[in-house]
Amino acid sequence: MPTMEWTLEIVLTVLLAATLVQAIRLERALGVLKRDRASLEALVAGFNVSTNQAESGIQKLRAAADGTGRHIEEQLTKSGSMKDDLIYLTERGDRLADRLERLVRAARPLTGDRTETPVGTAPGTPAERELLHTLRMAR
Repeated sequence: MPTMEWTLEIVLTVLLAATLVQAIRLERALGVLKRDRASLEALVAGFNVSTNQAESGIQKLRAAADGTGRHIEEQLTKSGSMKDDLIYLTERGDRLADRLERLVRAARPLTGDRTETPVGTAPGTPAERELLHTLRMAR
């Protein structure tokens, strides 16, 4: 029976050696897993920081957009009233230009200038042409 004991001890020794080899491999794998876990935790922490910064940036962007929207709305309101004022002034300027042109035409026969100015052209003197040009440009 001693051979049976020896055989049993050899088999147990081989199994113990195989178990030892597996334990070493498992210990190495766990070491890699621990390193990877620490790396993954650092990655998640960095991602959280980036996400928080992005959310903060979005909030600031929304605030800026709201402020700009209100500013544009105020400018549009002001421009609407200015438009009405400009329309009124333009119409008034047109009436004054027509009145001035009628007065100039009526005054021509008195000055002895009998040349007819075709409709749509400026009167003869440079001052009259400049005045009519300025009034027409204001339209």
